[in-house]
Amino acid sequence: MHSEHEHHNHESHKHTQNHEENHETQNHHMDEGHGHNHDSHQSHGHDHSSHEGHGHHDHGDMVGDFKKRFFISLIITIPILALSPMIQDFMGVDWRFTGDMYVLFVLSTFVFFYGGWPFITGGISELKDKNPGMMMLIALAITIAYGYSTMVVFGWGGHQLFWELATLVDIMLLGHWIEMRSVMGASNALEQLVKLMPNEAHRLDENGQVKDVPLSELKNNDRVLVKPGEKIPVDGTIVDGKSTIDESMLTGESVPVEKFKGDEVIGGSVNNEGSLTIQVEKTGEESYLSQVITMVKEAQESKSRTQDLTNRAAKWLFYLALVAGFATLFIWLLLGHSLDVAIERMVTVMVITCPHALGLAAPLVVAVSTAISAKKGLLIRNRANFEGARNLNAVVFDKTGTLTKGEFGVTDIVPSEGYNEEDILKYASTVEQNSEHPIATGIVKAVKERDIQLGKLTDFESITGKGIQGKVDGKKVNVVSPGYVNSNNLAYDQQLFNEMSEEGKTVVFVLLEDKLIGMIALADMVRETAKEAIASLKENGIHSIMLTGDNKKVANWVAKQLGIDEVYAEVLPDDKANQIKKIKDKGWKVAMTGDGVNDAPALATADLGIAIGAGTDVAMETADVVLVKSNPNDVVALMDLSKKTYRKMVQNLWWATGYNIFAIPLAAGVLAPIGIVLSPAVGAVLMSLSTIIVAINAKLLKE
Repeated sequence: MHSEHEHHNHESHKHTQNHEENHETQNHHMDEGHGHNHDSHQSHGHDHSSHEGHGHHDHGDMVGDFKKRFFISLIITIPILALSPMIQDFMGVDWRFTGDMYVLFVLSTFVFFYGGWPFITGGISELKDKNPGMMMLIALAITIAYGYSTMVVFGWGGHQLFWELATLVDIMLLGHWIEMRSVMGASNALEQLVKLMPNEAHRLDENGQVKDVPLSELKNNDRVLVKPGEKIPVDGTIVDGKSTIDESMLTGESVPVEKFKGDEVIGGSVNNEGSLTIQVEKTGEESYLSQVITMVKEAQESKSRTQDLTNRAAKWLFYLALVAGFATLFIWLLLGHSLDVAIERMVTVMVITCPHALGLAAPLVVAVSTAISAKKGLLIRNRANFEGARNLNAVVFDKTGTLTKGEFGVTDIVPSEGYNEEDILKYASTVEQNSEHPIATGIVKAVKERDIQLGKLTDFESITGKGIQGKVDGKKVNVVSPGYVNSNNLAYDQQLFNEMSEEGKTVVFVLLEDKLIGMIALADMVRETAKEAIASLKENGIHSIMLTGDNKKVANWVAKQLGIDEVYAEVLPDDKANQIKKIKDKGWKVAMTGDGVNDAPALATADLGIAIGAGTDVAMETADVVLVKSNPNDVVALMDLSKKTYRKMVQNLWWATGYNIFAIPLAAGVLAPIGIVLSPAVGAVLMSLSTIIVAINAKLLKE
């Protein structure tokens, strides 16, 4: 994420974003029109050879690579198992024939080099970094099993372990394939986004003539025609026409949005009814859709911290394998056994120390949790921070747009004597019904909710300084501002008016034949879901804090409706990050939930940044998790999922490594004096069991 110092003022944020885009471009050699050549999107010029171990997966191709290696190795494992004397004993059959060991050797050599290659190269790069982990552990086990078995085939005494080698390679390939596919899973939804972009645009030349051109040829300030039912090709501003636009695929906003001249439109959204002329603002890399796709790439590359937990477990097992292996060798030799028996024990210990289940423990849980979160509308961009969400003490909410809807609704209606609320609403909304103003929309909505019949409107006009005026059923009605009422010395309840204004409400006055008949107060409406979310957080002992640039009285009024105890109001945009720092200094773990450009620095500073999906792309750039449905309740769901995911991971790691704690001493021959030596075949059964338990346990992760 961005470092905090880049965020002193959000102007500099622009610079950060561009810097990121440039960096992306260098990384992925993306061409300008990358969204439009769908096929090339999968493989943007990734460089294969550099995917050291787990770190930098080039996902599209590597998922396919692991999948192919897994299936081919799996097919060849079947004859390997059939040819293995130990498996034949186990099944009570005898399929031996002359030279069968050489066939087994050839097949196993193929699996070792073809299937095991990613692990061998990964292990080598871990050695170079002096940081042995998962890859090193797998490489050690398969190399020892292969080397030892090869010696056995060519004359050394003992039992070969080719079947152990093959099954280990198969399961590890499967684990890596699942892990990568689950990370891709989140992005497959976004690969679909790439397909949202049309390939061509109708460009208008100076004379207004239409010419169809490929998207890559569009430049800033070009004008483009979008016909009804077509997708909008680029981000831009409407210069002519009006329409409703379906942005649901991009913002999650299900209702088509009305757009007029001067409004911005997003490439990839669908133009429903009117013809529009759009001036191009952002092309290629800068467009909203490209940024969403870039975000997902980053999400794929962000390593899961629990993955590191697996790596730590692998590191200890690696050391344990070496120590236990050599200890076993020396003790058996000291007890007077022959070298080949001692080496067989040593090899069995080393091979068994690499638990097949460990390779699946985390990937399977990640796969399930990614799938659940995507279903719930949570886009997890940074897995490590998501996994830390289980330890949060406080959640900071931005007010406008997050806790409130960012749209006006009627809160109070104060009729003058002789009139009732319905009269006032009827007159006001009849006059307001044609206006595009947010206040008008709020009043008309209140009428619809109450099922009030509108009157008949004639002579409508908007008079500067006077508000709006029209005749309703033949009577003159004005809806005016407080300024108009004061300048005409009309009497009203000033104390009540002041109380409402201080709560941040906007008050309009309704006049009938120039006589005041009532006041209507409107305010930014609180999201019902926010109320529920804050109640749930309280139950879980998590502190909710509101952070807003709005004035104190408005903030307190909203906080009171929601049940939030701690409010920081009148906070300047560039000070939001500092407030978060202060809360962190108490030693708390803090999540920040916001939707605006001004929230980006705070999102980056918090332990977990949560962007509300309908927010701005900059906020989404800096967040760890994006709530596609803009529902504050999802914050609670997110923390809950984080807890469950972590719990499952830890359980799985115990299942995977617990098997070792039990099997290693047996394989080493601790119970040999009483005649119990863990034969590799029984080791194999135990191993399969622990793998199956881990797989089932991961699938038990529920929403």
